[in-house]
Amino acid sequence: MAEIAYGGWAGSNGNGRPDPEIVFSNVRILDGTGEAPYSGDVTVAGNRIKSIARAGAGYGGGGLGNGGWGAQNGSHRIDGRGMTLMPGMIDAHLHLSWNNAPGIDPIQLMPLEEHTLNCVYMAKLLIDAGFTAGYGAAAAKPRLDVVIRDAIKEGKVPGPRYTAAGPELTAVGGLGDATLPHIDHKALNLGIVVSGVEEMRREVRTLMKWGVDTIKINLSGEEITQFAAEENQFTDEEVAVAVAEAKGRGRRLAAHARSKESIQRCVKHGIEIIYHASFSDEETLDLLEANKDKHFVAPGLAWLINVARNAAEWGIKPGTPITDRYERELEHACATMLAMHKRGIRVLVGGDYGFAWTPHGTNARDFEYFVDMVGFSPMEAIKAGTLYGGQIMGMGDELGTIREGCLADLLLVDGDPLTNIKVLQDQSRLVAIMQDGKFHKEPDMNRVGMRLSA
Repeated sequence: MAEIAYGGWAGSNGNGRPDPEIVFSNVRILDGTGEAPYSGDVTVAGNRIKSIARAGAGYGGGGLGNGGWGAQNGSHRIDGRGMTLMPGMIDAHLHLSWNNAPGIDPIQLMPLEEHTLNCVYMAKLLIDAGFTAGYGAAAAKPRLDVVIRDAIKEGKVPGPRYTAAGPELTAVGGLGDATLPHIDHKALNLGIVVSGVEEMRREVRTLMKWGVDTIKINLSGEEITQFAAEENQFTDEEVAVAVAEAKGRGRRLAAHARSKESIQRCVKHGIEIIYHASFSDEETLDLLEANKDKHFVAPGLAWLINVARNAAEWGIKPGTPITDRYERELEHACATMLAMHKRGIRVLVGGDYGFAWTPHGTNARDFEYFVDMVGFSPMEAIKAGTLYGGQIMGMGDELGTIREGCLADLLLVDGDPLTNIKVLQDQSRLVAIMQDGKFHKEPDMNRVGMRLSA
């Protein structure tokens, strides 16, 4: 293997020369669009995909022995030896301020200083696991998402491209209101409690002042709290003012919506991002299908599965009333997601990770759940975590696929996710992780061929 003549990957040569292009040669390109994989080369220049060459007439095979296709002067050439090159994974339901703790209190009561550092730790777990982007679904404190979003964007800490949400907006007694009768203090709440149109207006405006991208509103409950999954909260007037205020200043809206009524209200009021959507009926499915280009659904299956079946160590034992309710919801959710998928409604990867039984860093389990629990094909599951992920990030024309001109967020995978979707869970099989044209995880020279072209 030839030694590199001058040091470093893109952005780090340190010699005053233009950053070298990076050529992934002899790779199996799984481009995220749903098209069948094909062999070829992908050239990255700066932070974008410059060109793609398919194997075929005039293609040199991409290996190091014959120089391959398109080796530009000063380019780093990586022989992938038939490995899979795919877009970075994207989590559509991400809480970087959830701290892998065994319950809600250890999240909401963590002191601010430790909590800020913890967001940094969680962000690194995500990108180490191959997630190069994620949509913020709610924060535990008003500015945590804003701070970690900006730190990642400025290159101060490693992590996925991220959108910032604030704490969930909830009603008195609703999901996220943990106030005690003898301790009336907002710090006890994971959400921001509002009552009435003017309180809703003020809190939405305050969150926008702090710099959030998304306003998250809880329209239904959660079985693990005192407020059940199919119970609903807020008046139409309260929801309408939240939507008007947010959209009036270019913000997006998301909702915790498990009940059929809450899903319908998302469509009625134009809340673009629907989290959970477990309980539906034909009327609700018809409504969503008629508006399928306006909405995204991220069900959070990992939360349902693991609360129901894998949290006994933390006191949530299978066969008890609470886990029975989650098993019931899981059954409904899987059937609902398959029905939505068949109707062309976008259902996205994102499992509500961040508790002890759903720890950050294991987010790629969602692909397996989509295949084994819902009935997606591996290709459909990958689209749900790449192509649709780019769309929910608001970057569908440049993120989530391997196409010329797209941002170079790429994974080099030792294996074929289409024959074994679980390979995405094995970080040792993620040979290289690239974000914005730079390696977060450099390729192991013992596993790939590499040279610098003259």
